[in-house]
Amino acid sequence: MKNVAFISMALAAGVALSTPALARPDYGRYDTRYDWATVVDVDPIVERSRRPVSREVCYDQPVERYEPGYTAQRNHTGATVLGAVIGGALGNQVGKGDGRKAATIAGAVIGGAVGNNTSRRRGDYYETSGGYVSDYETRCREETGWRRDADVVGYQVTYRYRGDTYHTTMDHHPGNRLRVRVDRGVTPAE
Repeated sequence: MKNVAFISMALAAGVALSTPALARPDYGRYDTRYDWATVVDVDPIVERSRRPVSREVCYDQPVERYEPGYTAQRNHTGATVLGAVIGGALGNQVGKGDGRKAATIAGAVIGGAVGNNTSRRRGDYYETSGGYVSDYETRCREETGWRRDADVVGYQVTYRYRGDTYHTTMDHHPGNRLRVRVDRGVTPAE
């Protein structure tokens, strides 16, 4: 019985040593490695959008407007007389006897001078003529147009590795070659 157990153990050890594939799994077959694939086609993924764009549009509009004609008033007599009357009345309120007469005369002279100066400074003008004139006014309005945008948001990439064709989506253009990771499959390397 000892011999049978010994022989069984010897046989098991011999089989294990003679066939290493049965003794441990073959991890080397799935080791990761990197290589280069040829890029066959690259198609951009385009996202289209529209957005409103406002702008101010100005133009010259023909208009008719009335332009009055003015003439300066040359006669200052009314203002001078009115000033003299008011000044004389105020001067008459001051003093007695001859002083009152002198104050009335002085008030009239001073009032007349003030009235005359005021009318010259004020520049009394009055409308004598006028008419309609053709002119242009700039008018503006806001217009809204639509702007179309086309943004590339990614790329559909077709590549070939050892005769097989693969497809992937990428966020950048890969160029003519693509680095790939080769293990159980072929995928782009990051």
